Amino acid sequence: MASTKESRPIISTSPDSIASEEPKVVVVENGKMVDVQDKEITMEGLRSITTYDQWTQLIVSGPLPKPRYKHGAAMVQEKMYVLGGNHNGRYLGDMQVLDLKSLSWSKLEAKAQPASSELTGTVTLAPYAGHSLIPWGNKILSLAGHTREPTESLTVKEFDPQTCTWSTLRTYGRSPSSRGGQSVTLVGETLVVFGGEGNGRSLLNDLHILDLETMTWDEFETTGTPPSPRSEHAAACYADRYLLIFGGGSHSTCFSDLHLLDMQTMEWSRPEHQGITPEPRAGHAGVTVGENWFITGGGNSKKGVPETLVLNMSTFVWSVITGLEGRAPPTSEGSSLVRHTINGEDFLVSFGGYSGRYSNEVYALKPSRKPSLPSGQINEPETNGLPPISVAANSSRGVIFEIEELQDEKNIKRTGTSQTLLQTVKGEKNQIEERLNQEELQSSQLKQELANVENRNVELTKELDLARSRLSAEEARASQLENEVLELKQRLQKMEALEKESESLQLEKDAESDDSSSGSNQRPGAGGFWRWNG
Repeated sequence: MASTKESRPIISTSPDSIASEEPKVVVVENGKMVDVQDKEITMEGLRSITTYDQWTQLIVSGPLPKPRYKHGAAMVQEKMYVLGGNHNGRYLGDMQVLDLKSLSWSKLEAKAQPASSELTGTVTLAPYAGHSLIPWGNKILSLAGHTREPTESLTVKEFDPQTCTWSTLRTYGRSPSSRGGQSVTLVGETLVVFGGEGNGRSLLNDLHILDLETMTWDEFETTGTPPSPRSEHAAACYADRYLLIFGGGSHSTCFSDLHLLDMQTMEWSRPEHQGITPEPRAGHAGVTVGENWFITGGGNSKKGVPETLVLNMSTFVWSVITGLEGRAPPTSEGSSLVRHTINGEDFLVSFGGYSGRYSNEVYALKPSRKPSLPSGQINEPETNGLPPISVAANSSRGVIFEIEELQDEKNIKRTGTSQTLLQTVKGEKNQIEERLNQEELQSSQLKQELANVENRNVELTKELDLARSRLSAEEARASQLENEVLELKQRLQKMEALEKESESLQLEKDAESDDSSSGSNQRPGAGGFWRWNG
């Protein structure tokens, strides 16, 4: 609710006085810090925030964590645990804890749990980002995430804050492929993993369910039209039965669509929402308080999103509860959002993110919207799908909200027809955008297939050229062999001619030998040689 005078409490503590002094409370009024310790404010930590539906920056003590985004955060008791993230393109592996009672930071040095019958072995926690932290009892589960050396399948790790130890849990069934930017939602006694970006930057829209009692993975077949492949979306559970998926992005666009999965029938649907139409966004954060789903931060290719949204999950009515200018966690991409309850009153705590610079600031918001109607409240007509306001808790706020409701009803009556037309146009616009997104997805797939075919064609061309080169070499070798065979034939013919000539000479020699033999056997006659000589 807007106000002409900004008033937000900021809690300031000194590291040397946390244990001995109460936190010092100051209020920012028109940009000036005013000490209000003398106003007998005795509440400590988040309980000093009295303004509803406005983000308040908390002044914290202790060593500040490195600025980051795409980290994981989870609440256990009165402490917010922050793990990993990304800073300037480098993955982080540290674990930081913020005590929301004293508003002081500290760094934990976690160690690995020795192997046991329920564990797969010791753990070396590698730096990663885009993972999910889920509080489970007094422990924290960590799933998925991008790392420098990705694994083939998704692993489940468990952190015990009491012993400050990590362990890898043994799971059964077919584990999902490794990924980052997915959503992990606690639904009853199960964890539901949807989508994300896998190895090779492949976008996913598969659904996997881990039974936390048996630690068994199941991949369910669904009906209806599921959300298109995406990452950096938000997910929530309503009534322990329905899974809601909102927004997210592909490699070319961001989404603003809302999808619902009935976990009993396993059927996807697109509920018709009312109220405002959210802008497309990815990298936003969400947390539920009763039937209200609060959405903060995120961005698209045009800008960041400064408004904090709330969706009434029972009526599907979107509305804006507040806006925040500047580069703060609630307006940043990749920030974390957790819920903390103190004496029955809820607080939203936002940390980190990126909006042109990396942040390590902490902001808190005290929502005014209550999930149900306890005793002592007055049933008033609902306006725009919002629950009634507690008059017993805050009568002055109730009167203000009544006035606003009457004004809203008056405006609705005046512009009923215009709103109907506007909603129709917006619905058609959403359908066109959805079709366009599908066409872009198909086009991207076809381009990828064409690139694969072209790459295959290049490979086949190289193989053909290599075969031709080998064939040419074989032909040259065959020609050389033919020449050698021809030369050998010629030599053979010459040898045969020489043999014949040799045989002929041998015959002549034999004949002469025979003649000589016959002449020596005759006696000299009167007219012969011997007689002449005589």
